[in-house]
Amino acid sequence: MDTTMSIQTKREVLAKLRGRYARAGQDYKTRILDQVVELLGLHRKSAIRALRRPAPPSIRAHVIGRPREYEPARLLPVLKPIWLGCQQPCGKRLVAALPDWVPAYEQEYGALSREVREPLLAASAATLDRLLIPVRAQCARARSGTRPGTLLRQQIPIATTPWDVDRPGYLELDTVALCGGSLDGDFTWMLDGVDFCTQWVEARAVWNRGWFNTLEQLRDIEARLPFGLLGIDHDNGGELLNWHVLRYCQQRRQPVQMTRSRPYHTDDNAHVEQKNWTHIRQWFGYERYDNPAVVPLLNGLTTGPWNHLLNFFCPVMKLARKERVGTRLRRVYDEPATPYARVLASAYVSTEIKAVLRATRAGLNPFALNRQIESQLKAIYAAARRK
Repeated sequence: MDTTMSIQTKREVLAKLRGRYARAGQDYKTRILDQVVELLGLHRKSAIRALRRPAPPSIRAHVIGRPREYEPARLLPVLKPIWLGCQQPCGKRLVAALPDWVPAYEQEYGALSREVREPLLAASAATLDRLLIPVRAQCARARSGTRPGTLLRQQIPIATTPWDVDRPGYLELDTVALCGGSLDGDFTWMLDGVDFCTQWVEARAVWNRGWFNTLEQLRDIEARLPFGLLGIDHDNGGELLNWHVLRYCQQRRQPVQMTRSRPYHTDDNAHVEQKNWTHIRQWFGYERYDNPAVVPLLNGLTTGPWNHLLNFFCPVMKLARKERVGTRLRRVYDEPATPYARVLASAYVSTEIKAVLRATRAGLNPFALNRQIESQLKAIYAAARRK
């Protein structure tokens, strides 16, 4: 026996010659035997037995765990556009979004087969995360542009206790600079507001975030909310910390509670700080919008398809409580649901408003909304480049 060749190599050589030996004539068989005896160092009778015996069955690797139930080649072509259109949510939020997005996908691209539709709707959050590993995008951190204000620090209290989370109407407000990395000169700001209870989001573009323009957009936000405004909480920037906004909140039949966060404590407005990234930066980026003509275009987008997509079709999760487990702090979240669903579930919203929301939702398709957003964003980018 030749010891200079590995057993695996000998098996591969025999597998290659075994088929030729079975089909060869007498003279050619003799040549093959001579080659095997010389190459592998076998006895002639051993070589004959090795070439005549059937090939050994291939050894399959032992697979640990249950067999695969989902075929990525079938599900991923459908799952990917839904995931991208829903703004790349995690698996838990994607599970809550699929019952709304799958019918919209079929309306947009045609009916799905039963072999695709049923596994897609039955997949767990972990399965969806696993299927999306090849296409999951990487995200960057946001830039802050908050400046502390100096007015009314004594008149406007610092929020030290949490709001009533069971009732909508309490907004966290913040402004985001669309400055292109430089706060010099004139440019557009985004006034971002999120309801603490339902996570309903409203955003408006403001030129230079002066008190007049900011207050005008705040009035528009209140007019478009599906519930009454009960309170606002903001940082210490002068665009909201001024006498005009204070009078607007207090000089009414039912005053609006007005509080501010602690200076340099962004966690005090954690909900709106999160939306500054997911709802502002991810859509409008870090470009410099220093052309006043983009303001009405931005507001046309944020009051139209942008607002409908994020509030009606994108589920969100809220932090329910924190638990101490040994040395670790465990965060427990509620079930994912869209802001629209949370508004419908609230007992503080009138039935008339809920009927209007249902009628609006019935006429919307998230894929069509995405196309409208992309079209309007192109017009906004073109206007931002013009001086």
